[in-house]
Amino acid sequence: MHADIHLHLHQLHAAELHREAAAHRATHLTGTTLRTQLGWKLVELGLRLATPAHRQVTLAA
Repeated sequence: MHADIHLHLHQLHAAELHREAAAHRATHLTGTTLRTQLGWKLVELGLRLATPAHRQVTLAA
């Protein structure tokens, strides 16, 4: 498969996933309260703080 075709298929798939995620967020967050949204944001923040940072790997030129 040519690189251009592979890239185009990847872009189409990514766009489809973005549309599905936006639709899910729109339907999911309409019935939630501010307290629930804040709680999930705090959980997300806690998970980010609890997971170790990725080490950056640099390649010597």
